[in-house]
Amino acid sequence: MASFFFDSSALVKLYHVEAGSAVVDSLLRGADSRIVISRLTVVELVSAFAVKQRTQMLTAKDAEAGRLRFLYDVANGRLTVITVREPHYLTAQRLIIGYGGTKGVRALDAIQLGVALDVKNLGVSVFVAADRTLMEIARSEGLSVLNPEDP
Repeated sequence: MASFFFDSSALVKLYHVEAGSAVVDSLLRGADSRIVISRLTVVELVSAFAVKQRTQMLTAKDAEAGRLRFLYDVANGRLTVITVREPHYLTAQRLIIGYGGTKGVRALDAIQLGVALDVKNLGVSVFVAADRTLMEIARSEGLSVLNPEDP
């Protein structure tokens, strides 16, 4: 079974067609694919749909449809949701101290990466994100990475 940890920047592509959506679809089409996200991703994706509506990238109806499809996938277990815990915050602090001054890692991205580093021990093989800075840091931390926007 292939297990992927998805950052919000990549997961949104499953629910809204944009650059990289075809790659995300192909990763998740396999019956043996497991998608792992942090609890933070749930909040970030709901926010992403609100932003897409506010900036008129999506109509209110389409934003709601995408949000509801996502929340359905969370509720029915298609997505494995990992609770953010104290060790994840500590790892995020370490990442910010180590990379914040040179790479500009943001707090929520550091928390996402903290969870991804933790679940690596559970067999999650690839960190999927569409944020180049985050991908660079994840690679430096020893994760295999995939950016669905890369050709």
